[in-house]
This record gives sequence, C-alpha cells and structure tokens, in this order.
Amino acid sequence: MKMKHLHLLFIVLISYYSTAQSTASEQVTTFIITAPQLKTEKTIWVYLPTNYKNSEKSFPVIYMHDAQNLFDVETSYVGEWKVDEYMDTLTQNESIIIGIAHGNEKRLDELTPYKHKKYGGGYGDAYLTFVQNTLKPYIDVTYRTKPEAEYTTIFGSSLGGLMSFYAVIKYPGTFGKAGVFSPAFWINPEIFELVKTTNIPMTSKFYFLAGTAEGETMVPKLEAMTTLLKSKGVQTNQFKSQIIKGGQHNETFWSAHFGDAYQYLIIQN
Repeated sequence: MKMKHLHLLFIVLISYYSTAQSTASEQVTTFIITAPQLKTEKTIWVYLPTNYKNSEKSFPVIYMHDAQNLFDVETSYVGEWKVDEYMDTLTQNESIIIGIAHGNEKRLDELTPYKHKKYGGGYGDAYLTFVQNTLKPYIDVTYRTKPEAEYTTIFGSSLGGLMSFYAVIKYPGTFGKAGVFSPAFWINPEIFELVKTTNIPMTSKFYFLAGTAEGETMVPKLEAMTTLLKSKGVQTNQFKSQIIKGGQHNETFWSAHFGDAYQYLIIQN
C-alpha cells in the first residue's frame, strides 16, 4: 500500500486543536463515560434535534465515530463534517446523533475488527461491546430514543466506515443501518469472508460512498463488496453505492455527502 494511503488513513490519529473559534451548534453537548471494555474513558458528543425540548416524541439514533471531526472545526484535524449544521436545517425526520471520540493513538485498535500483522489493531469487538452494553443503554435511558435496531444507525469513514459495516453484519440485532464512507476494507480483508458466511437480514440497510481519488484499491474493493452482498441475496433497495469522480479521502468529501446518506438511511423507506 502506498504511503499516501497510510497518511490518509492515520490522519486523525493526531490530537490537533486549531485556533479557530468553535462552530458547534448550541444543540451539541458533551459528556464523559467510562468504557470498561476498552479500559479508558470516552468523550461523547450529543446532538439533540432542534425541537427535542419542545416535544415528547422519541427519535432514531445515529452512532458516529471520530466525534472530534463531526461538529466543530476547533476540535477537528482537517475540517469538520458539519453534521450539526445539516441537522439544524431539518424540521421533520430528525434524529439524535451520538458522536464517539476516537482514541487518538488507539484509534486503529478500536476501529479494526481483525488484527493486521503489520499495523496491529483488532479490538473492534471490544469497541462495539462498549457501544452496545455501556453507551447505548445509557443513551436510551437518558434521552427519548427509539432503541430498536431498525432505528439505530452506525456511521463512519475510513476505519470508521469499515467498523460501521462490520457492526451491521455482525450485530444486526443492535445496528440496523450503516453509513459506510470510504471504508478501509484493505486493512481487514477478513471482512469478505465474514459476509460470505453470514446471513444478512432483509432489514439491514447500507449507504456506501467512495471517491476515485482515494487510491487504487478503494473503488475496486467497494465494488467487490457490493457484488458480494448481491450474491448473498441483499436486495437493491437495501443499499446504495455512490462512486464519486475525483472524491478524496477527507472531511470535505464526507461532509458534502452526509446529507444524501442521511436522506437514504433515515428518511427513505
């Protein structure tokens, strides 16, 4: 794999704080929770819908990785996704967004389900156990959520895209939908064998995104995965795959397509 790819993959490993002013919406708050499965504490970012306080209804929940890059340019490394800005524009079909801060130098460990013989990692199941057994129960008790899998989405890019896809394949009883942006399938090719040997529910739903300027393997591996899903009986109405000419491996690219993915996963039936 080229060094360019490695740089792009590990770019968010560095804890970087710019001098720019915060751009986070007033709908965003944070809290810290113990993650015993990971032997650490996690900072969690919470976006609540604009009408949350003035309603009594419950909302779907989207769990997203790399929270530092989702809402605030001040905490992001190379720009933010502007998730809160997009969500603030919605007047219906709103969701609660839960951002999980990445583990800095532990990011590779947390967001890879299998160990790579050169780069290590492989603690993805511990990370997802934290989400399922510690974080999600807390969120469901604290906020008005729709806790069922059909209303629970997991979303990320690069390693986060890999982990989001893995979560829906491995734990469909918890995660019903996945936003899979620029997935790092190359680092854990075992994911293909998992899909081959797993029965995928007809209720599972995926949104895939990749750019042609993300390296030589990104698009071919994504296309191989969607071909595999179809061979497993996954219907065309269960997934959407967008290959964008010139799309690059960065927050600007992912931000530009977050709204489309949200529309497909949350709003369209």
